[in-house]
Amino acid sequence: MKSLTTYLSSSILVFVMLIIWEIGARAYDKSFILPTPTDIVLKLWELKSVLLFEHLPATFLVIVVGLTASIIIGIGLAVWMNMSKLVEKTFYPLIIASQTIPIIALAPIFVVWFGYSIWSKVVVTFLITFFPITVSTFDGLRSSNKDLKELLVTMGASKKDIFFKLDVPSALPSIFSGLKVAVTVSVIGAAIGEWLGAQAGLGYFSRRMMTQFDGAAVFAPIVLLSIVGILLFLLVVWLEKICLRWRK
Repeated sequence: MKSLTTYLSSSILVFVMLIIWEIGARAYDKSFILPTPTDIVLKLWELKSVLLFEHLPATFLVIVVGLTASIIIGIGLAVWMNMSKLVEKTFYPLIIASQTIPIIALAPIFVVWFGYSIWSKVVVTFLITFFPITVSTFDGLRSSNKDLKELLVTMGASKKDIFFKLDVPSALPSIFSGLKVAVTVSVIGAAIGEWLGAQAGLGYFSRRMMTQFDGAAVFAPIVLLSIVGILLFLLVVWLEKICLRWRK
């Protein structure tokens, strides 16, 4: 009942905001700058074939490849840092420093290096999603109970047993927290990469529509990007519930 009330409150708030937006946009009467939600929905329906079958697959491929690379490299590096203090002292400062560099400033350089291929967008997505996955996994691995670890050592458990039976289960909640952040910002990373250099994709389509002063067409792919981000987030939540049933 409590969760139902929460969702109902959120739905009412969104509905009220959309009504205010609709009224305000109609009063402003400059659709090329601020289209109404109705205009955006109609434009989505009008462009559904182009957006869903041409540009969405291109963006989704960038997200999947970038996220997959982030998960493999990020979790692998976090495990390595947890196993070696030298590796931690070497890589952890570099990981933190990588987030102080504005990615949007590096994106044009990646376009120069990789051209308009998928890889310039994948690198941007990877750099944005790599940090939350790596740091959350590393913090989760360090959060395992020291007393339980000493008990397992006393009982003759090997390092492998301790890692898979204690460290990994302890880190799973943190890993999924990092994944929730990563899947949502991955959409932003893909869109930034496509905005600055692409031949297809939702971000590319939105930028192209700006040159035509079609406000509704600019917002339509942005709405679709938001829906993709929400669906990916819900997918991670579903996987978390399956993998962390023991936490209940």
